[in-house]
Amino acid sequence: MTAFADSLPVELDQSRLDESDEACSDGLVQLTPDDLSKLLTDDRLDPFPPSGLLPEVGAEPTDRVGPTDQLELHRSAQTAQSDRPAGLEQADVRRSRGGRWGDTTWRGLTLAAAVTTVLALGSVVAFLALEGAPATAGDATDLPAQAPDIWALTWPLLFGSVWVSTLALALAAPIGIGIALFSVLIARRRLGTWLGAAIDILAAVPSVVYGLWGLTVLAPLAARAYAWLAAHLGWVPILSGPASATGRTVLTAALVLSVMVLPLVASLSREVIRLVPSNLIEGALALGATRWETIRLVVLPQARSGVTAGVMLALGRALGETMAVAMVLSPTPFLISFHLLRSENPGTVASFIAQNFPEAHGLETNALIWLGLVLFALTFLVNSLARALVRPKGRTA
Repeated sequence: MTAFADSLPVELDQSRLDESDEACSDGLVQLTPDDLSKLLTDDRLDPFPPSGLLPEVGAEPTDRVGPTDQLELHRSAQTAQSDRPAGLEQADVRRSRGGRWGDTTWRGLTLAAAVTTVLALGSVVAFLALEGAPATAGDATDLPAQAPDIWALTWPLLFGSVWVSTLALALAAPIGIGIALFSVLIARRRLGTWLGAAIDILAAVPSVVYGLWGLTVLAPLAARAYAWLAAHLGWVPILSGPASATGRTVLTAALVLSVMVLPLVASLSREVIRLVPSNLIEGALALGATRWETIRLVVLPQARSGVTAGVMLALGRALGETMAVAMVLSPTPFLISFHLLRSENPGTVASFIAQNFPEAHGLETNALIWLGLVLFALTFLVNSLARALVRPKGRTA
């Protein structure tokens, strides 16, 4: 590096050195021989100068920044610093303090929000556990529906919640994903916009309205279809008769729930499919893939995590639905059955709590709170499963 620095041309004008000596004699800047050597070294030791500063081979050396020019720059910097108003320095200090105060405040607010959420969740779990614990060791004669014990009451209702929600999701998920694919990739822009808006309106309808619709409109129509299914497809175990004359069966409740959760699946799937890079879709089509092959091999793998999250969110909504199921379903206590068309149907946790809580007292109230704890644990398990399915491969957090 020293040899390279020595090879660089450095020429000092004698007149500039004289001016530098006069400046030093005036007392403006006192330079010692070591300082002058440092200036010369800093001026020369640049092994990788910017492009255009190295002279071409055979060209005349150009003027470089010498010690006198550096002295002038130093004087200019001191003059600018001395002429800077004091108010500007104070404004810089206030701005710096304000930025630090804003960061601290924002950090505190976000931390408080996170802690509040955790405390609220913990308080709910603690309340359900403390109030529901007496039902596990209480007298069986005081339990709702004259249950022999708390577990004989819990397991059938838990089975009914999972069974009805699974049926609803099996009906709503394919239709919702199909609507999302059609509105984004196949339909014209205006038609897709109107279709998406119409599906989103379904999410704003109250659950009691769905319950009234299922009870007064869907159930009578379904009763005729159930009779035909039991007569012609009764050899299938889950469709065996006798069919319900009122239509208030598990299948009817699942149909109502499927309409209720359909907007969640369709809306989330539509937004995720829109995020798939268009160059991947266009590239697949340019390579000769059909529209179905593009959807199956490009769109769905890219949108898998978002679609899964939408389906799991719809499952959580179906598990916690109360009024619609309570109005449509005609449950039988302590029944575990997979039949879809019969009058005897398993109940659900949410609908059982809603139907029995107004008249409950004593240990019956504790038993219903225990059922609420079971339903909370079930939804927590569903959310954990959804996070496990959505998490990208290779990540542990």
